[in-house]
Amino acid sequence: MGFKNILATLAEMPTLLEVQKETKARPLTTKDCFAARVERTAARFPRHTAVIFEGQSLTWMELNARANQCSSALRAHGLVAGDAVSLIMENRIEFLTSLIALNKLGAIVALINTNLTGPPLIHSINVSESKMCIFGEERLQEITDVKSDPDLHCIKHWLFSKDTNKQSCPTWATNFAGDGQDDTNPPQTHQNTLGDVALYMYTSGTTGLPKASIITNRRFLLSSALSYKGGIKCKEQDCIYLCLPLYHGTGLFLGAGAAFSTGACMFIRRKFSGSNFLREVREHRATCFIYIGELCRYLLNIPAHADDHKNPLTRMMGNGLRPDVWHEFKSRFGIERIAEFYGSSEGNVAFVNMLNKDCTVGTTSVPMALVKYDVDADEIVSDKNGHCVLVDNGEPGLLLGKITEKTSFEGYTNREASEKKVLHNIFENGDAWFNTGDLMKTMDVGFSFGLPHFQFVDRVGDTFRWKSENVSTNEVGEVINALAQIDFCNVYGIEIPKADGRAGMASLVLAKGIDTLDVENFSNYVNEHLPSYARPVFLRIQSELDTTGTFKMVKGELRKQGYDLDKVNDPIFVLKPRSDIYEPLTVDFAAILKAGEAGY
Repeated sequence: MGFKNILATLAEMPTLLEVQKETKARPLTTKDCFAARVERTAARFPRHTAVIFEGQSLTWMELNARANQCSSALRAHGLVAGDAVSLIMENRIEFLTSLIALNKLGAIVALINTNLTGPPLIHSINVSESKMCIFGEERLQEITDVKSDPDLHCIKHWLFSKDTNKQSCPTWATNFAGDGQDDTNPPQTHQNTLGDVALYMYTSGTTGLPKASIITNRRFLLSSALSYKGGIKCKEQDCIYLCLPLYHGTGLFLGAGAAFSTGACMFIRRKFSGSNFLREVREHRATCFIYIGELCRYLLNIPAHADDHKNPLTRMMGNGLRPDVWHEFKSRFGIERIAEFYGSSEGNVAFVNMLNKDCTVGTTSVPMALVKYDVDADEIVSDKNGHCVLVDNGEPGLLLGKITEKTSFEGYTNREASEKKVLHNIFENGDAWFNTGDLMKTMDVGFSFGLPHFQFVDRVGDTFRWKSENVSTNEVGEVINALAQIDFCNVYGIEIPKADGRAGMASLVLAKGIDTLDVENFSNYVNEHLPSYARPVFLRIQSELDTTGTFKMVKGELRKQGYDLDKVNDPIFVLKPRSDIYEPLTVDFAAILKAGEAGY
């Protein structure tokens, strides 16, 4: 095993060299953008299939031409470089042509989560200061509901993109298709630079108020290069299976971005379908898969067939594939290469598993540090000089990314929110570090050219991850505290066997004069005021909340006790899968939870 490990690692040396070459720092004034990559790819592989979607397919020449027609239509509406445009559309060909068209003109694309409605949707559009909004027919009702709201103040033009033709373009919008417009490459594309802002990409926003992260052309191209050179290593003959929402970075950067630069084909679908996955992979000869861990776990829960491994899929890249399912997934579906990565849309530090080592997020070339963190006290450990303390090898530590000229923190559109993520004077006076809020540890992967490899451990502090979304305990707590029957609550994340991330649990102290929780009232309130992924799965009713000497809520012991009925004497309620009302946790369902068979 040791000798084979060394040979396999040595075989990856060309990969490291290619990634190093592709990601070599270039001046921010360098003229380049992802739309320029599409134009080059269309010139190199004009008749290669670029995208397949619901029975339709376009070549790279056709995709680029349609994007050019959209660019012409946008110019006719007065769009100029630097303008922001909100794009609200499900995964489909028109999403890609709109995205490419906007980048050709140097516009900033605000990628709006298609699940947003009402105030959160208004907020996301406003925070981008978008002058236009391109929305799909499939989101017509949601846009209609907010269009005339007095709080929505920035949109001058509403552009309607048809979908199934079940609904027509409203009178207050313009039909946006680009038909009949000039389909030649606009000259503006080659004026765009690496330092120009290309996208606003949003954090989850637990209570519906997401922050917009700034993504430059440089950031987009670097992330994509890590995929097509170091991750899935795709070329023009490959097909990438894409079922993640393209308003998120994983699907957009690693999948579409990789295709833009290499000419690989994209098979896209609106949403993930476990029952159709292998059939579509085989039908369209998909060789690469962009994943999140939750999808992999879902696929493993589908009854296995003896020939599951007989498919063209060999490489996959994504994040959140936990060690407990890694080997099983790889074996069942015949995967040769898993390029797990770690990163965030706003962060300045990323890891990629380019050496194909199991159960690791790989390594990084940017300056970073793992520092001691007291999980129970929810705070960084400092030495006598007030500086952080590095952890030992194999010990979990808080991941910090050093902010330098080459590893800048591009931050959010909100300056105050950006500053909250920056720590100063960590190891010496004057230094600055980005706080990822994540615990990582080094791991032994055998021979790896001396490059340390890392494994994701957990989220810390006031945020945990559930259903592939970040959940703020503070924001959930503020919502619950506003309910009259609640005096105060303490929200934290706990593990459920065979479920990705951590489920929310809220310890509640009832208001004075209230002896029992009004479960129906509480359930209705939570369903109305919190998105599904942010609703606590468990409730614990306490007579009082434990706090530290500085009145900070204690969460460590609560996390350890979780929903264990042998350790907790307080009443516990649970929100079962596909249910909208809490009910008392029984011994029988607790056993189902511990067996990992609850279906979360």
